[in-house]
Amino acid sequence: MCVIIKNMKKPWSETNLRLTTTIIISAITMAFGLFIGLRWSDWSPYLGFATSSSSLDFSSLNEVYNTLKLNYDGDIDESKLIDGAKAGLTASLGDEYTTFMNAEESAEFQKSLHGDVGAGIGVEFGLRDGYLRILRVLPDNPAERVGVLAGDIIYAVDDEEVYDKSSDYVAQKLRGESGSAVRLKVYRSGEYLDFTLTREKINNVSAYYEIDGTTAIITLTRFDDDTGRLVEGFIKEFPDNIEKIILDLRGNGGGYVSAARDLLSLWLDGDLIMTQKSRNSADINTYAYRGNAKLKDKKTVVLVDASTASASEIVAGALKDYKKATLVGETTFGKGVVQTLLNLKNSAILKVTTAHWYTPNGSSINQTGITPDLEVSRSFDDINAMRDPQMDAAKAL
Repeated sequence: MCVIIKNMKKPWSETNLRLTTTIIISAITMAFGLFIGLRWSDWSPYLGFATSSSSLDFSSLNEVYNTLKLNYDGDIDESKLIDGAKAGLTASLGDEYTTFMNAEESAEFQKSLHGDVGAGIGVEFGLRDGYLRILRVLPDNPAERVGVLAGDIIYAVDDEEVYDKSSDYVAQKLRGESGSAVRLKVYRSGEYLDFTLTREKINNVSAYYEIDGTTAIITLTRFDDDTGRLVEGFIKEFPDNIEKIILDLRGNGGGYVSAARDLLSLWLDGDLIMTQKSRNSADINTYAYRGNAKLKDKKTVVLVDASTASASEIVAGALKDYKKATLVGETTFGKGVVQTLLNLKNSAILKVTTAHWYTPNGSSINQTGITPDLEVSRSFDDINAMRDPQMDAAKAL
């Protein structure tokens, strides 16, 4: 409770209290305050205040630690124990998107958001059918040169089995110093294959485009904080005869919501693009910016697949709801939740699911995805043979 006291000077006659009375009143007030403070949990309901617990009883955790310290035949790194406990506490929620990252992990995560992955092997992968599969092999990179293919299941990295690990963990294992070697074991068509690769600096832009006759094809690999500005810059370079836009969001796992807003503002003029709902706060509506919808009247096709997720689905969902684009491909991933990065001590961060989001029409796509207007599949065999029936279908519309 905050009390604002105005400094109003009064005549002496109004404030002429005996000193002893003032001391007695002050003593009673202090004693009452101390008593209430010590017994706050007992008295707060009667005073009209709600209480909430902000700490847990970690005595059982300390019991485990003390038992380890007395009996473990080896060295104990206390900082690693603490980080492990934090990670376990977060993982116990059962939400794959809510994670604890220590200083090293958070630094790598922040770099990945901006495409600064350092040296690696040049693959994009994700969880599919319960396995970590290679989704795309980047051209002219180590993985392509040794024969790694889309669809390969990542089984082990440097002789450590990682098939049941998170994608973030495997990504960190694959990254390293430029020029260093990494061993990769994959499972393909009933057999295990071993590759030794030399890591290289990966050029990983968030967006690029090409012109095919009167069609501009814009490919987005992720939603970086400058992705919207990049695409806006592309538009200025388009020839005057462009009649159609193909927006390729396949394999795009998302990124910043603000970047999705920037991009959608090229098609939508001040319209609602998403609503966030959370049990911890009021609903939040996000709108496109006004006055920048340069593509609002341009015929648009959006390519999507099972790896189109998060911010990519915000874009696809809004363009579909407003009938600004035709969606072609496969049902999207279905990540209809929002994560917030919360800073902790020692440069650690928590990536926490803080809300669920809904398309402009009020649809939730979480775990269901967005169904395209025209369903066209593309197999891993198609990818490896450089066939693209989805792109062919988009161009034919």
